[in-house]
Amino acid sequence: MNNETNFAPGRSGASTRIGVAGASGKLGSLVLDGLLKVTPPDQLAAIVRSPEKAARFASRGVQVRRGDYSDWETLIPALAGIQRLLLISATDLGRRVEQHQSVIQAARAAGVEHIVYTSVLRADTSTLPIADEHRETEDLLRTSGLTYTILRNGWYIENYTERLEMPLAHGGFIGAAQTGKIAAATREDYAEAAVAVLMSGGHEGKTYELAGDYGFTMKDLADAVSGWAGTTLPYTDLPPAEYRKILGSAGLPDAIVDLLVATDIAIARGDLNSDNRDLHNLIGRNTQTLRDVLTNLVKPEARSGAAL
Repeated sequence: MNNETNFAPGRSGASTRIGVAGASGKLGSLVLDGLLKVTPPDQLAAIVRSPEKAARFASRGVQVRRGDYSDWETLIPALAGIQRLLLISATDLGRRVEQHQSVIQAARAAGVEHIVYTSVLRADTSTLPIADEHRETEDLLRTSGLTYTILRNGWYIENYTERLEMPLAHGGFIGAAQTGKIAAATREDYAEAAVAVLMSGGHEGKTYELAGDYGFTMKDLADAVSGWAGTTLPYTDLPPAEYRKILGSAGLPDAIVDLLVATDIAIARGDLNSDNRDLHNLIGRNTQTLRDVLTNLVKPEARSGAAL
């Protein structure tokens, strides 16, 4: 099976130094953009489920290979010749451990030397509902026989700034996070850290706790968005049971309701707060702030046809 898409340049079977698995996603795309600034494109492989979604990287000389976390037959050919692999965690909650295990096993069979994995902040102790699958994947890496680096990414600021239509439409934020702080950073910050690890040595066996330099509470978020939007958008903190009831009445599936409520409870416990400087040190600068991100967004009154 030839796993390189027909629009990818480069010699079939040529050694490729770095592969990015999940390269067509938002984080993966930013990592590839960063790698292209510091390494030749023919030394990079974008491993994606749908090669057509990575066409812009193929046009820049990156090898684009079909590699589906859920399709074992695609994985070993996709990983052939790769020395260092960034394994971006899958998005299919509940199936991620088996998917990650397939990639790790295929990487070993294909001769990959080192895996860098994107986990979650303090995965070993976190009560976040997504932490279990990350813990299990970390254990798989430790017993894989491969060298590895674990990047425990904190929350993305974009988790909030890309979902502002709802609070704008309803005049405020609700949740059950109390005064818990969220040491979030941007995808760009986390991508830059991944590039730094992929492009340098000395990271074998290390686990980095990656958190933003400027934590904020949900009230801080509401205040910042209010200033950006030019209107008052308060944060109303609710008991978890009441928050769950409101989310359910909005028609959200039970699984999503459970995820949102459990995440806020974990935030209230401090699971997404950290004063760790690993991210700052890897990228060599302060992380971006919530206000930095908001400054670059189109304000509500300037949105054409936006549903507010």
